[in-house]
Amino acid sequence: MALSNIATLVFVVMMAFSGACSGVVYRVGDSAGWTSRGLADHNNWASTKDFNVGDTLTFAYNNQFHKVMQVSDQDFQSCNASAISTYTSGSDTITPKRPGHCYFHCGAPGHCQAG
Repeated sequence: MALSNIATLVFVVMMAFSGACSGVVYRVGDSAGWTSRGLADHNNWASTKDFNVGDTLTFAYNNQFHKVMQVSDQDFQSCNASAISTYTSGSDTITPKRPGHCYFHCGAPGHCQAG
């Protein structure tokens, strides 16, 4: 009897963690995507989400005009183009592995400064 209770507990715990481990997929900017044409306020968009480790961010954009640069907080605030990582495919998927803030901006000249 005790063994079946332990098995049930393990199953319930595994089910509780399966949702946390699978993560949520977010399209950055929702239907507008990753753009600087005033169609999406990415800071406002991000402030309405509750991101967790294991979630996936997808960036959809025209790679002739944009790119995605992951930067430090300081580089984000100053629009510095010193990237931790740069993505240029036009359809990029990023899954943060650690808790904490992630900062992204467009590396195309003038786009970060334009907001």
